[in-house]
Amino acid sequence: CSFRASCQMKRYYSFLPGVFLCLFKLIRNIGIMAHIDAGKTTTTERMLYYSGFTRSLGDVDDGDTVTDFMVQERERGITIQSATVTFDWKTHRINLIDTPGHVDFTLEVERALRVLDGAVAVFDASAGVEAQTLTVWRQAEKHHVPCICFLNKMDKPSANFSFSIESIRQKLKANPLLLQIPVGVGRNFTGVIDLVSNQQMIWKAASREDDGRGFETKPLSQVENPGLVQEAEEARAALIEQVADLDDEFAELLLTDFSDDFDAIPSVKLQEAVRRVTLAQKAVPVLCGSSLKNKGVQPLLDAITAYLPAPDERHNDLVRWYKDDLCALAFKVVHDKQRGPLVFLRIYSGTMKPQTAVHNINRNTVERLSRLLVPFADQHVEISSLTAGNIALAVGLKQTVTGDTIVSSKASAAAAARRANQDQELGTKASVILSGVEVPEPVFFCSIEPPTMAKQADLEHALNCLQREDPSLKVRVDPDSGQTILCGMGELHIEILHDRIRREYGIETHLGPLQVAYRETVLNQASATETLERTLGERRHVVTVTLEVSPVDEVSSGGACGLTFDEEAERQMSAEMKGAVDNGVQSSYFQGPLLGYPVQGVSTAIQSVSLEPGTSLAMVSACVSRCMLKAMRQAGGQILEPVMSLEVTVWEAHLSSVLGDLAQRRGAVRDIQSRHDNKLVLATVPLAEMMGYSTVLRTLSSGNATFSLQLDSYEAMNPQHQRSLVQRLAGLA
Repeated sequence: CSFRASCQMKRYYSFLPGVFLCLFKLIRNIGIMAHIDAGKTTTTERMLYYSGFTRSLGDVDDGDTVTDFMVQERERGITIQSATVTFDWKTHRINLIDTPGHVDFTLEVERALRVLDGAVAVFDASAGVEAQTLTVWRQAEKHHVPCICFLNKMDKPSANFSFSIESIRQKLKANPLLLQIPVGVGRNFTGVIDLVSNQQMIWKAASREDDGRGFETKPLSQVENPGLVQEAEEARAALIEQVADLDDEFAELLLTDFSDDFDAIPSVKLQEAVRRVTLAQKAVPVLCGSSLKNKGVQPLLDAITAYLPAPDERHNDLVRWYKDDLCALAFKVVHDKQRGPLVFLRIYSGTMKPQTAVHNINRNTVERLSRLLVPFADQHVEISSLTAGNIALAVGLKQTVTGDTIVSSKASAAAAARRANQDQELGTKASVILSGVEVPEPVFFCSIEPPTMAKQADLEHALNCLQREDPSLKVRVDPDSGQTILCGMGELHIEILHDRIRREYGIETHLGPLQVAYRETVLNQASATETLERTLGERRHVVTVTLEVSPVDEVSSGGACGLTFDEEAERQMSAEMKGAVDNGVQSSYFQGPLLGYPVQGVSTAIQSVSLEPGTSLAMVSACVSRCMLKAMRQAGGQILEPVMSLEVTVWEAHLSSVLGDLAQRRGAVRDIQSRHDNKLVLATVPLAEMMGYSTVLRTLSSGNATFSLQLDSYEAMNPQHQRSLVQRLAGLA
């Protein structure tokens, strides 16, 4: 597969230097996002094939798709890390990122959406909106990314078009614009009717020889099915009315030029109005098809170029401030054995060229960009330059990490800052440093050890490389045992990391049992006073601290910890003294009073700090930490455990067994819904009770149930379970 892709790239990229000078308007930077098994990778594979980039169709089950190139991805049939591909569709250049659907790899979706201009949300037409669909949709909304919805798997017997539309409306709180209606359903699905152009598209009967390239298009007036024609006419009238309610320009056009006959509105005018509504995120276009059966992908590609934004329709301030100077954001790093670290960059302005020096604003360093590549999954082609709006792969940036802003020089950053400040004076808030990627906190951790001490240095190197690639991976050293602790987003996340260390770095490491990342808080308000007296050499250090800790509302604070100073104490302290006090308080938040887990939901008030002349600031921080620990013990500790939102899809015959098992796991069932012949169980369950749940669920349902998990909140443990946990971790039970 790699050889096939490499040959295609050499043929395809022979004219790249001229192609990448294309205009902003002809570039689309998009992502494919969805719940696991909705068909993202299959849809991407069809896009590459119909665009002429590949000569054969890859299949996830066969393990020969272009974007799922990792060994772990092909073995499991899932997407683990996002993959970038670049191809042409008609007159447009499309930079596409295929993202994972598993919640353990949600960071891959987050950093992809951070740099993209638009997204395609893929849905299983038999399931509608699922758990991870809701998560990725919220991520797209956070980054203000316009979306297109693609109802995939319309060939499934349980596919339900109206059910999927309603789930988009109810669960995503979105306003769906039906641009297509299906012709047939289930095994009888043969094509779609495009309501914008008023045309029917019919694909040939699915067969192994049929690749979906050829399809028959004819006007709606020539369709022989009267019922289908009437349904299409009613759907188009509803679409026109819906767009007119959302777009004033289109409504005015209807009233002035087409008041007598709305059906006579030109398809071009309707398409322009739909584009304006989509870019304003007032509604989302909805299309349908079956990627596996090679139906409906070409109209989806047309919709991407027609309705999703070009690069110059977003981030206009950055382009204006930097003008023609380079400005790019590093959103991903991968390690190559031959080339070293490869940095994925989204170029927002200017032109990037190899063998040039660039300035990293976040690190305040200058690095030399030795080579410039165009990404195509795991195969890359060197190029002489890339312009704004494109996604590049840079070689030679050894200090750059995810979230760093890259510019041409310090002078260009200073000039952009001056222009930004001028806008700020006019009331515009902006920054010349691009906002980075929000990294979620890990919920699982375990110890990791090399086979021998001789391999310890190799293991540390491997973990450093993996941390740079994956910021959601946290590595720390336990201060008591000296063990290396691996912190990840879930069982699968840690399993994949362990497998990569073994295969890519050749280290047969040993993992300890998985542990849950608990949190701690306090139950009551308490005050404490602590005096620290030390003589170091000829210097005597004496400091006394009085402070008060109290619990804060989790909902209003979001679990964050706060620090305040009494007016009298704040007036007597210098800026350096405040910094030392803050360091002492923050360090105490890392280890709680009960089990040493991080603290959240605690507010600290510094009442007084007194010290003798010559006392160092380090002693002040140490005294504050000791006083904090004393106060939190007096306030009474409370363990907070991560509670997961669980969705289980199961046959009705196995429903009672699944519910009984959830009751034993301290699960709380919120709702039970019907989904065709299945039942959908919505519940919340403590993460500690979900170890090995996939194996148990397969046993209970004879392998016919599926489930998905995502972090819901941290909740207080009841006293009985808390005592049991404390005794177990102390080795008493």
